[in-house]
Amino acid sequence: MDVRVQGGAPPDPFLSAADLLSTEHDLDRPVRVQVRDDPDERTWVAHYDDHHVLNISRQAATSAMARELALHELAHMARYEEGHASHTQSTDEALFLALSGQSVERRKLTHCYQIANHMRDIYADDITLSVAPAAKLVQFLESQLAAAVADTPDADTRPTDPNSRRVSVGADPDITAVNAAFALGLAERHGLIDADHRLYDLGRAAAADAPDVGLDTFKRQFRSLAEEPTESDFRRDLVAVTRAYAIDDRQAAD
Repeated sequence: MDVRVQGGAPPDPFLSAADLLSTEHDLDRPVRVQVRDDPDERTWVAHYDDHHVLNISRQAATSAMARELALHELAHMARYEEGHASHTQSTDEALFLALSGQSVERRKLTHCYQIANHMRDIYADDITLSVAPAAKLVQFLESQLAAAVADTPDADTRPTDPNSRRVSVGADPDITAVNAAFALGLAERHGLIDADHRLYDLGRAAAADAPDVGLDTFKRQFRSLAEEPTESDFRRDLVAVTRAYAIDDRQAAD
């Protein structure tokens, strides 16, 4: 596997991640790692005809999670190269099917793209968890969710008009609840945690902050995604989870 790091970060975490992935998967196209100074975008990938690009912030590239973050993105590349339905189905197409004729808040539409990314992350992490220990991933999910729950604004500071802009800069409680469902769904899918794990306490706190979001429903959806879906299967699941999040019962009835 050809991995080249550009931007001055230590190459060891990326080479180590490539070694882990290659125990069960390989990439036909070379990988170019671009280390960015902007810390706001932790990692993201781009695919081209003759190579992949792994963009990563310098902060992430030099963190204790650098290898695990790189492995996760390499797993996305592996899913893309194998033509896995989760990585070939257009998100825009599925969201158009799900939301056609509906009025949806801008923030919720943005969240729908994040939910679609979570579904793809499930399939990428099916690979990462087959080649690497899970402990650091679970700790990472726990720390991220704990920070979001702590950053959720109090109920009396949230806007009551659904079309208004949020006043608080804190975490949005609705998507935090979905993020909790993702973390728990992934953990349960792979049997990573016991029933008394702190992730469940954080999940309950997130659910209490977002009573209109069915955390258990989303958790079950993430946990039970078919391992080898057709594009039709994945599109159906993405449409269903999008409608469950973005459309309230009255709109759906209309």
